[in-house]
Amino acid sequence: MLTGTVTPAARAWLDSALAEAEARTPTWEERFVAAGRHCGREHADEVRTLLLRAAGADPDALTRLYRHGAAAERRAVLLALPALVTGPEAVPLVEDALRTHDTTLIAAAVGPYAATHLTPHAWRHALLKCLFTDVPVTAVAGLAERAAGDRELARMLADHAAERTAAGRDVPADLTRVLALTAPTEES
Repeated sequence: MLTGTVTPAARAWLDSALAEAEARTPTWEERFVAAGRHCGREHADEVRTLLLRAAGADPDALTRLYRHGAAAERRAVLLALPALVTGPEAVPLVEDALRTHDTTLIAAAVGPYAATHLTPHAWRHALLKCLFTDVPVTAVAGLAERAAGDRELARMLADHAAERTAAGRDVPADLTRVLALTAPTEES
């Protein structure tokens, strides 16, 4: 249920918060916000995700928590999307995170939900955002599958590499790695 150990007080708080989330009491969203204070920052993402899942948070609740939340709450919403939203309703949240310069939000935004629901164009730009902001491409879910044989992505990466070279800047190793993934496959 929760990886790692938490104090007995944090465990009691979590059990109570999960019960409130399951019952969808009016205070469960307050518990979502307070998770880091009660369970520790190192457990906050996981605790918030557990609360969202226990509440069965729908896209409206997720949007409300994201829009009104600080970066930590927004990140937790993004991390929970694959378990809670089966369709594209939450794509605007991913797109919003990708417009930020907060690398923790960008890394959360390029997870499994984005791999499934972003259009090819939006996904390519999300990948470039990772390269621009030094978010490791290992954070990008479905990278090999989505990049395989993608000629447009190859062109964009080559253009980006050329711009960096012309500016006297290093080409990130991640760019070279992703460019190799775009090589045409037998199926493409």
